[in-house]
Amino acid sequence: MVGQQSFGINIAKVTEIMNYTPVIPVPDAPPEFEGVFTPRDTVISVIDLHKVLNKESPDKEHDLLVVCHFNQMDVGFHVSAVKGIQRISWEDIEKPPAISGDGATNIATGIAKFKDRIILILDFEKIVSDMNRSAVLDTSGVNATTNDKSDKHIVIAEDSPFLNKLIVSTLNEAGYENVVHFDNGKDAWEYVKGHVDLGGDILEHVSCVISDIEMPQMDGHHLTKLIKDHPVLKKIPVYLFSSLINDQMRVKGESVGADAQFSKPQIGGLIKHIDENV
Repeated sequence: MVGQQSFGINIAKVTEIMNYTPVIPVPDAPPEFEGVFTPRDTVISVIDLHKVLNKESPDKEHDLLVVCHFNQMDVGFHVSAVKGIQRISWEDIEKPPAISGDGATNIATGIAKFKDRIILILDFEKIVSDMNRSAVLDTSGVNATTNDKSDKHIVIAEDSPFLNKLIVSTLNEAGYENVVHFDNGKDAWEYVKGHVDLGGDILEHVSCVISDIEMPQMDGHHLTKLIKDHPVLKKIPVYLFSSLINDQMRVKGESVGADAQFSKPQIGGLIKHIDENV
């Protein structure tokens, strides 16, 4: 809860929930960035979701910190309360209506209906990026090459409108102009599957698929498995590019047939791999 409204975060991002603790302010930081604190010798940055979402805490003395680890960093989100953990299928999470944002400002990646509540799934990568863009997608070392890449057809599945645009533009800068992008795994699957009847070598139609893991309608693991279980589409390299890549998630990705897995924000390694293998 932030104020009186319910929001959601993937539990895979969460490492700890703790009572709010005073933080050390950082000079010249954005107002949403409260500062840092160091529990158990780990430096954790704290972002106040009340300021991000323009909400007021009803009982500041009982506020909490949701401590997360993603994009190879530790972040604490200052919230009003935590109501619990609920298991919700990705199929039951809808895309936000198009009128709710243009991708540059919208910080919701999904809408989940649970009992009598509507829960917005927040785009935590974008929230962090507004504080530090390179923390979400580090484009250093990404350079265009002289090789002709016009025959490479890349499919992107990424639910964050902000990251979706940024990944596409980064690939364009690297020389990959033929990029098709979707905001969920289901639409990406329908697009890829639609090339089966065209005949010929499937790699002439789809050179590779780059997919996030957590997405509404269909997650990246399910998308990968569908592609790798298909007798024709299984030739297509599938690369998982997610803030959730860790030892456990890596095993899961390997089990569904992912050809390689890359952790955000290091897109340079992903593009280098595509340059050398696609």
